[in-house]
Amino acid sequence: MGDAPGGLQIYLRDGIRQGFVPEREANVSVFDHGYLYGDGVFEGIRAYHGRVFRLSEHIERLYRSAHAICLKIPMDEEEMAQVVVSACRINQIRDGYVRLVVSRGKGDLGLDPRKCPVPTIVCIADTIDLYPPDLYKKGMEIITVSTRRNRPDALNPNIKSLNYLNNIIAKIEVIQAGKFEGLMLNSEGYVAEGTGDNIFILRGGELMTTPVYAGILEGITRGVVIEIATKMGISVHERVLTLLDVYGADECFLTGTGAEIVPVIKLDERAIGAGVPGAVTEQLIQRFRELTQEAGVPIE
Repeated sequence: MGDAPGGLQIYLRDGIRQGFVPEREANVSVFDHGYLYGDGVFEGIRAYHGRVFRLSEHIERLYRSAHAICLKIPMDEEEMAQVVVSACRINQIRDGYVRLVVSRGKGDLGLDPRKCPVPTIVCIADTIDLYPPDLYKKGMEIITVSTRRNRPDALNPNIKSLNYLNNIIAKIEVIQAGKFEGLMLNSEGYVAEGTGDNIFILRGGELMTTPVYAGILEGITRGVVIEIATKMGISVHERVLTLLDVYGADECFLTGTGAEIVPVIKLDERAIGAGVPGAVTEQLIQRFRELTQEAGVPIE
């Protein structure tokens, strides 16, 4: 938990309250459509070394997702960014995680979003520990899950909505298999992404990742990796991938705001490459960590 005096302070704006309140007072109505129907959007954002990393990209994606579901956020992007920075400052978070949530707001028991006149905004700044540290050195073993990723023409995965049941059902499969992460396929049987991460493979010196149109979330960390790899002189391609492509890869890794860059050494009991984290993956991890030390919006 955060080290702020008096405990964690949560930003809450719901038409009645607006500002930071103690965690125990940060209550949302049971009639909020975010709770009743998963009607809303969110972002997970990281802070490193006293800076909020890729803040503008996260805020822009939040507003794109909200626009896609006709949810008008009652504050502009600059003000929202300041809320994130303030949440880190107030809770004395220098290295941590921010969860920014905008729900449809309080309504009634029906589906009609017009019954929700005021959206609810919540911002939580705290710490996170998604995977054990040794996985970044030893690599992760994952499985392919049977749950398919949502179809873009049903609920587009590129909308970062509060409805994460598709991912959670897949995660349950992963947990039951005794693993940390699983690979989801799209409705056509091609590789989509993990339950909460994007996927990359390296083959023949070329880095490949699933294109957005194949039904994935366009990850912020995914974009950072593409930038870093390009600067390193590595050829990067967005390409539709099959399981065979992953099985036959020289290297594989997952990316996400929480996960950062985590090596994958085995899929469905098949070793990836030499069965250990690859040299290019390790270089990308190092370059990523160097970037997080110097880039971002200052908290103080």
